[in-house]
Amino acid sequence: MVLTRPVRILAFVFLAHLFLAPAHAQTSRSEAASVRSSSEAIEFSSRSRRHVRASKKCNSHQAKRHARARSALAVRRTPVNPLLIDEQAIFVRPLLQESELVTEARRWIGTNPTNRTSLWCATFMNFVLERTGRAGTGSDLAHSFASYGQVIYGPQVGAIAVMTRGSNGGHVGVVSGIDAKGNPIVVSGNFGRKVAEASIPHSRIYAYVMPM
Repeated sequence: MVLTRPVRILAFVFLAHLFLAPAHAQTSRSEAASVRSSSEAIEFSSRSRRHVRASKKCNSHQAKRHARARSALAVRRTPVNPLLIDEQAIFVRPLLQESELVTEARRWIGTNPTNRTSLWCATFMNFVLERTGRAGTGSDLAHSFASYGQVIYGPQVGAIAVMTRGSNGGHVGVVSGIDAKGNPIVVSGNFGRKVAEASIPHSRIYAYVMPM
């Protein structure tokens, strides 16, 4: 069978289409796969960057928490010097809240300016009041100061503290500070047979008065 020229051309075109179509389809699939791969790579890179940023932020927060924890632990482990606390309680507070009465009473520490040999704490308190220009109670009894001046309801530098002493009698002095346990520090006469400054258990104090 002899094919005419037009028939041969049509047959050639048909055969060419058959051979080229799979190649073209393969190329399209390859291009699509390449596009997908590129998109996936971009998305993976973006996720990686977000993960790195999140990790850095998390590490930063953890580092700050650890630093705060170490700082708090260091504070808790810092040794406390009880002598320093007592020193601050006894000496620093009175200096910040000095009173004329305390200054005068301290001048006589270690001495007995009353020349009496017994029951002279009230005498010394009257002596200090008079030397600072105030009227005293005129009594040698400690409890006479419980109704002297303005009654207050807690220790205060410069206040007069009236207290019990043993099974009978009493004692009186001027508050010069407060110790680390909250007890008043009192300057008083006839404390160990001399004027002295010492902490007194607050349970012994039954009256605080501010001098007139």
